[in-house]
Amino acid sequence: MEHPGFFAKAGPFSLAEIAQATGAAILPGTDPELKLSNVTPLSEAGPDELSFVDNRKYLPLLEGTRAGACLILPALADKVPSGTAALATKAPYLGFAKALTLFYPEGLRVKAAAPGSPAVDPSAVLEEGVEIEPGAVVGPEARIGKGTRIAAGAVIGYRVCIGRGCYIGPLTTVTHALVGDRVIIHSGVRIGQDGFGFAMGREGHLKVPQIGRVIVQDDVEIGANTTIDRGALKDTIIGEGTKIDNLVQIGHNVVIGRHCVIVAQVGISGSTELGDFVVMGGQAGLVGHIKVGAGAQIAGASHPKEDVPAGARVGGTPARPLRQWAREISTLTRLASHGKSSDEPDLGS
Repeated sequence: MEHPGFFAKAGPFSLAEIAQATGAAILPGTDPELKLSNVTPLSEAGPDELSFVDNRKYLPLLEGTRAGACLILPALADKVPSGTAALATKAPYLGFAKALTLFYPEGLRVKAAAPGSPAVDPSAVLEEGVEIEPGAVVGPEARIGKGTRIAAGAVIGYRVCIGRGCYIGPLTTVTHALVGDRVIIHSGVRIGQDGFGFAMGREGHLKVPQIGRVIVQDDVEIGANTTIDRGALKDTIIGEGTKIDNLVQIGHNVVIGRHCVIVAQVGISGSTELGDFVVMGGQAGLVGHIKVGAGAQIAGASHPKEDVPAGARVGGTPARPLRQWAREISTLTRLASHGKSSDEPDLGS
């Protein structure tokens, strides 16, 4: 059964209505009555959908887009393909945030059970053998598979789907998520909260609705107090068999491949992608919008600032090949040792 989604969508809206809501200008020769039904990433948008571009590095995607309209800087408006209407604005990302609010008016709200509702909502569907411990809450239209245990104080949100044979630990919250089979989620984990997205400006920072989901595939384990944000437009995905330690932060739109190992206190910024069997040591961090190839290893406390090739082993800040990093450390250690004066105290003794 196809999941019905977590957010109700308004519309369709005409270009004129969208332009008014976003503060964009419709260029001459464009039909202001053209109807659009959704806001979608540039690479996936169809003829009745709106997208946006606010950076020249996305122009290759713009060339091949099928979007019905695109919010874009005036200086780049001539780059919009002939089949796409250009909505010119000095702040495309701000316009995108306002368009999302137009199409998803409840996108900034989390749907919850009505006051006084029972701990397990009557519309929730629980298969045989599901265990619900005292104090746990299962929200409207949630679905929980056979043999899954929901521990004390856990909260399963509206329309969340939990697979079979799972364990959802004490005081965990799971919203806007689809969870596979045999998944272990330890105490205090937060899954599905909105991502950290703001259209920043001199007059303040406008919150961008996050209308994506979190997909946790089969046999994943997630350590205590880890947080996984839902996607903005696309989904945040945790691949099959991946093991995540305690206190890890995973941002919106992140895609983690199969059988990865993510050690404690790692931070992964939004829209970053990890291939299969990637290993990240403790306190390592990834900037947003980069790709880490399959089988790559990132040393603890290291911070890549650009793509990491498949099979690479990197370390340091900024991260570079592990052997190079080791040579640099060795060289600095020798230089420091040779440069020590005779009367300088030996702090290592």
